[in-house]
Amino acid sequence: MKKRYLSIAMFAVASLGLAACSSGATGSGDTVDGKGQTLSVWIMQGTNPNSEEFFDKVGTAFTEETGAKLKVDFVQWADAHDRFVTSIAGGTTPDVAETGTTWTAEFADAGALLPITKQVTDAGLDGKLVSGLVESGTYDGELYGMPWYAGVRSLVYRSDIFTELGLSAPTTWQELVDAGNAIKAAHPDMIPFAVPGNAEQGVYPWVWGAGGEVSTKTGDTWTSGLDSAKSREGIQFYTDLATKHGFSTPGATTWKESDVLDNFVQGKVAMALTGSWTPATIIQKAPELEGKFAATPIPGKDGGISPSMLGGSHLSTFSTTKNEALSFEFVKMMTTGEFAKEWAAQTGYFPGESTLLAKTMKSDNPLVTPFAKQMVDGGASLPVTPKFGAVQAKQTTNTMMQSILSGQKSVEQATADAAAEMDSIMNGK
Repeated sequence: MKKRYLSIAMFAVASLGLAACSSGATGSGDTVDGKGQTLSVWIMQGTNPNSEEFFDKVGTAFTEETGAKLKVDFVQWADAHDRFVTSIAGGTTPDVAETGTTWTAEFADAGALLPITKQVTDAGLDGKLVSGLVESGTYDGELYGMPWYAGVRSLVYRSDIFTELGLSAPTTWQELVDAGNAIKAAHPDMIPFAVPGNAEQGVYPWVWGAGGEVSTKTGDTWTSGLDSAKSREGIQFYTDLATKHGFSTPGATTWKESDVLDNFVQGKVAMALTGSWTPATIIQKAPELEGKFAATPIPGKDGGISPSMLGGSHLSTFSTTKNEALSFEFVKMMTTGEFAKEWAAQTGYFPGESTLLAKTMKSDNPLVTPFAKQMVDGGASLPVTPKFGAVQAKQTTNTMMQSILSGQKSVEQATADAAAEMDSIMNGK
């Protein structure tokens, strides 16, 4: 199975004109009685804007509508998978949680999630949700993850520095190197391009951009493409930005995406791959940078776009919930109508409801349009299988990156080892 370059058709549906109710309470209109109950929810944190105030507002509305209280715990993305695995094993999962699109199938396969196919149908939401997110939330014919939002990574750069040096946004890999060299010469105290070793989603665009694959399926067998000649070319280019050109810093060998963002906010980084949700965070944390940074699709090797993963999140109901109807009421409130609209506007994520997505895609905001173009013309997907979540838990790609950046392994050896480990996990060996 080849990776899929996702077009706008993946996100649009025939019923774009059918909007959900503005309150988010689509369906029969029956009120769920949650008086005296508390719904526990996990929401991820990391590079997205601070959302505590938003969820205070959601909690108030949820109590007014259902009588139940809302208890929200904020979990760091970097720690979330291990925390989920531990809580699933111990039967201590929340009622509802945000699950990354590559984790939903894994948790469903483990029996930790409840299917919501019937509830979506009963709520009148069939055909009104972003199809790409529906696909990644479906396992064995059932929907286990309610589409909440989509996001994609592009290149964010200091436009003020580019203007100062007479540079244009890079459109090829060589232009990116040329820009990095110019920044390095003019601003030796800055990191021209951050290359984090603990951020796998920053690796795949260069694999795909060189024409490589992450993993493909033939029959019942998965085969990693990380050790192919094309993938190695992309990984070599990416790691050379640090090891050969000196654009990054040795400390970035262990950086996560949140570390890249922190250093960008502090004015230490000139270029980095980061998500569509991060411009809002940058402005929130460093208002003085507003108007001084911009975004552009990730440049292709010789032009065009290097694809990046269409990521995002579902809201999933866990099998430990004591009130399935109350859980879905919260899920519906968050993913349709006004709260979904407000969340998208506040964070820069692309909504999971098709009518809202269609409006967002028409935005002329310079910090939205490049990400929308990346998503439509350069969005790609990782394998939709429970096994890929296990690959991510094993940190296969990050271990590969760190071994190259630290000089412990060559690109050839590191990719061979990573491919072997990925194949072993994906094929259940």
